[in-house]
Amino acid sequence: MSPKLLNWFLFTALALIWGSSFILMKAGMEALSAYQVAAIRMLSGGLILLPMALKSFREIPREKIGMVVLSGFLGSFFPAFFFCIAETKIDSSLAGILNALTPMFTISIGALFFQLQINAAKIAGVVLGFIGLCMLFLVRGKLELSYLSYSSLVILATLCYGINVNMVARHLKGIGSVSIASFAFACLIPPSLAVLWKTGYFEMDRLPDNGTWWMATGSAVVLGVMGTALASIIFYMLVKRAGTLFASLVTYGIPFVAIGWGLLFGESITLAQVGCLLIILAGVYLVNRNK
Repeated sequence: MSPKLLNWFLFTALALIWGSSFILMKAGMEALSAYQVAAIRMLSGGLILLPMALKSFREIPREKIGMVVLSGFLGSFFPAFFFCIAETKIDSSLAGILNALTPMFTISIGALFFQLQINAAKIAGVVLGFIGLCMLFLVRGKLELSYLSYSSLVILATLCYGINVNMVARHLKGIGSVSIASFAFACLIPPSLAVLWKTGYFEMDRLPDNGTWWMATGSAVVLGVMGTALASIIFYMLVKRAGTLFASLVTYGIPFVAIGWGLLFGESITLAQVGCLLIILAGVYLVNRNK
């Protein structure tokens, strides 16, 4: 397989995996709290990568360890909780649409703090994306404060993604993708266990006939193994192989996968919302143009 074809294969796999994550969060919260679903996601991702973490520890320069741990929190831990809490009040398809703002924050954070050069087209893209975001809220009609506040958690998650993408590309370029992901997630195991213990997860009724509990936990585990551990490795590989902006292009595919799953499970999505998504993606296109 040619390097270019491999990049596109990784890109497609990442869009499918991450696009399916939003409906898996909803499935997990059929019987578990948002905090428990997010914690199980992080815990299962960390456990699946734990065998590789010890080897990774020896490969990571001591002065970079703190940066790798920070990448785990910014790129996975905090966003996982933000998304799950948000989806207690908003549809998974809307969360997928808002996730498309990631490139806007990637380019904005890069320009402000990482000396990334931007031109008029990229600035126009950021502005257009922001217009699409505002319209997305306006087409809903009457806006409740809770709706805005929970939606803002998804926006905060995309901000974390934008910071992490730039940080990985700038400061962790010489470290292997698997090393970054495995060590970062191994460090997330203790706080994830602490959240599960604090929320009473280990005291819940999990008898064999409690199908709802098992289904919810299984969804959260799949979310962690596929949507977090495997997807993070693919993402780090894509950033290192094809660059920051190409990796952020995955947000073109994610919302459409999320909308597809949402429609399949009975969520409502209007043509006006799809139109706002297209405006946001037009902004993403401008942001990611080479010229």
